[in-house]
This record gives sequence, C-alpha cells and structure tokens, in this order.
Amino acid sequence: MWSKNVSFESGVLHLSGIPAAKLAQEFGTPAFFLDENAFKSRALAWNNGLRDEFGDHAGTIFYAAKSFISTAVAHWIEEIGIGIDVCTGGELAVALAGGINPARIEVHGNNKSVAEIDRAVVAGVKTIVMDSLFEIERVATAAKKHGKRQAVMLRLTPGIEAHTHEKISTAHEDVKFGFSIASGAAWQAVLKVQEHPELELRGVHCHIGSQIFGSDAHEIATDRLMEFMGRYRDEYKVELPELDLGGGFGIAYVSGDVTVEPSDVLPAIRKAVDAACKKYSLLIPLISLEPGRNIVGPTMFTLYEVGTVKDVVVSAGTVRKYVSVDGGMSDNARTALYDAEYTAVIAQRVSSAPLTLSRLVGKHCETGDIIINEIQLPADIAPGDLIATPATGAYGRSMASNYNHVPRPPVVAVKDGKARVIVRRENEEDLLALDVKE
Repeated sequence: MWSKNVSFESGVLHLSGIPAAKLAQEFGTPAFFLDENAFKSRALAWNNGLRDEFGDHAGTIFYAAKSFISTAVAHWIEEIGIGIDVCTGGELAVALAGGINPARIEVHGNNKSVAEIDRAVVAGVKTIVMDSLFEIERVATAAKKHGKRQAVMLRLTPGIEAHTHEKISTAHEDVKFGFSIASGAAWQAVLKVQEHPELELRGVHCHIGSQIFGSDAHEIATDRLMEFMGRYRDEYKVELPELDLGGGFGIAYVSGDVTVEPSDVLPAIRKAVDAACKKYSLLIPLISLEPGRNIVGPTMFTLYEVGTVKDVVVSAGTVRKYVSVDGGMSDNARTALYDAEYTAVIAQRVSSAPLTLSRLVGKHCETGDIIINEIQLPADIAPGDLIATPATGAYGRSMASNYNHVPRPPVVAVKDGKARVIVRRENEEDLLALDVKE
C-alpha cells in the first residue's frame, strides 16, 4: 500500500527520510505527497517488462493520464520514454506542455469534440482511438483538412464481465464505450474507416475495466480481439499490425490486497497472444498496454489533520468514533462513487491506546462525505493529529473538486530527501477567478 520510500520510525511516518510533521508544517494539509522515485521505477518496470516479454513485438506503454497528470509528471514520462493516453483536450494540453513527443500520445474518449480532434491531428499524435461512427467521420474530415493521414485504432467491446465494481467495468455490452464485436458494430466501424483514405487503421483496442487482479480477463480479451483481427486479415488480405489491451491492473488499498506487478501478468498475456496467433494463423502484432492507476496509485499518500472527534452511539452497546479531517470527498471521491476502501494511520506519533471502531470523514456538508467507512483507530486520536491515507495517487487529485468552495490540495513530489510542489494549493483568489463581475 505504501510506496517504497515510505518508512515508519518509532511510529512516525517518513517519506524519503522526511517526517510527516515536517511535511505538514512546510506544505500544509490536506496535501498529496508523491514518491517521485517510486513513480519512475513503476513506469520503468512496465516498460522494461513489456520489452523483455515481447521483444521486437513490444509496442508502447501508455501511461493513462486520467489517473493523475501534471506537467511535471508529463516531463517524467518523456524522460522515461514511454507514451501517454489522454482522453480530453485538457489532458492533451498538459501532455504537450510537459514536453511529451506527440508521436507517443494516444488520444482516447467516447465523445471527443471536433476541436479536440482537430488539435490532436494538428499536433501529430500517434493514434486516435475511434469510439463511434460519428468520430470516424470527424477524424477523417480533420485529417483531410490538414493534409494528413491519421493513424487510428478501433476500441472494441469484447463482451467480458470483469470482476470489478460496476461503475469501472467497461468491456461488457451495455456500456458507452467502443464498438461491440457481438452485435456487428465493430465490423461496421471497419467498413466506415475503409471509406476514408485519410485514415490508417493500425489495429484494435479494448479496456475491460479497472482494479482487476490476475490476468484471466485480459487473456480472454486477447483471444476475442485477435479473432476479430483474423477476420480482418481474411477480408482484406493484410494483417493489422497493433493490438492494445488497455490497462486496469489492480493495486493494494487495504491489508490483504496485493498490487499487480508487471511480472504477475505479462507472461500470461504473452502466452495468450502466442496461442491466439497460432489459433487464428496471425503474426504477432505490436502489443501495447495502458497502466495508469498501477503506476501512480501506490506512489502517493494524502496527509490530513484531524479537526474534531466525536463518539456517536449507533446502536445499543455500539459506539462509533467519527474522526473529521480537513479534506474529504473533494480530494477523494472514490469512496462515495465506488464504495472504495482505504486504510489510514496516525502519522506523527505512536499510540499504545486500544483500537476502537471509527469512521474517517471529511469537512463537507454531505452525509456521504466519508473517506473510510469503517476502520479501527487508536482511541486516543485527537484534534491536531496527522492522518495519512496511502495509495491515493490515482483518481484522488485528478477527481478533486471545489465542493463547498474548498480549494484543492497541492501535490508535492519528494525525491532523495527533498520535497517540492509540482501542483500548488488553490487559494480563494483561484475560487473567485472565474466569477464574472457585473
């Protein structure tokens, strides 16, 4: 759950040797603290793992920007030499501002605007992943307008029920994403792309969901997508050269979870690719993956300060301690959205007090403003204590809001005993900046 440079010395949390109290004093709370070396090592592990497993058939590791992106992170990605998957014009803008080579940018999204498509084509992105027949027409129009031939892929839904939360499962039939193989929509998309010489169909793509453990679902998806690629070869007498199997590899949030490592899944995916190639008489395509949460999630934690504590009698003989911190659903919406589970610790001191049934909540005017629904915390927890919640790198700051007009927290990168702000804390001036004065 904790990144590799987090340690506990006499009960006190340290990141790269810096104690939690010092981090809080310098940067305030709530704040996200990002272990820079851990982020880079996880990204490199996926990149190296893909190359070790697939050799010349290794495509691109695309970091999923939606999990968390900033210009500093984009700069790290460019330095490492991997690609990035963006799904809005804003994410594309950050990627470009961070110096990422457009030739390593993949553009995603189920409803790209005409302006977003135009900018992507002009920028010279590697691939645009098609998600509707309307989009095929729009990308072709933009490519023709700018005198380019744009590489595209088709996002397919292979009809897999991934064992994850309903709201982050994306490859079964009844979803907004992609073209269904079973219904024939996927082949209709192929025919539509063939109408436009401005488009180069490079391959097919799928994303089966998020927070997935094991490789079974990816293996099934591989077979179904490569069967489709075999049909394309039979029809057009040429093979599609690329296959993108998406991401969704799970991470540990609570005790008992185990973060998926590249070595846990890549050998099985390679075997599935080899088996499908043999089954459908295909050459091995370039294989790409899109880990986002798996790279950044375990490398960040959130630091809060306790504001109030109250004991609430919830039933006869049962008391729950409500521990309110200075953040909440504005910096971590996942508990409210997905019933996500987290753990937490007192970060600045050790406690020998007995554990007691607790609920970690935020400061917002919402009953559902819960960070951890049920957790055992020391009974002596009190205002002023620091609380650290691990594994908040993915979909924490990226989903953060200004609910109740709370400024969003900063992101602080820590490396080799030094800390620096890479996304500053918002202030009241930021909150008022968009208001139009009469």
